[in-house]
Amino acid sequence: MKGNDEPRGDAADWTRRTTTDEPRLSELVELYEELGFEVQLRPVSRQELGDDCTECYLASPERYRTIYTRPKSE
Repeated sequence: MKGNDEPRGDAADWTRRTTTDEPRLSELVELYEELGFEVQLRPVSRQELGDDCTECYLASPERYRTIYTRPKSE
């Protein structure tokens, strides 16, 4: 997976896409990069999660990342 786990750039430049885990995480990172986006992965904040997601997140918080994208700057 190529997505960067380190925040960079102005937060306003990035669009939050989704929160997920493997194998979907790698698939989505690859798709967004093929579509010409820069991809950034950030740790999940518990406040982002709905009630249905909290149990899985609490069991393995390190598994999940939130995908952010922005158009590549040429």
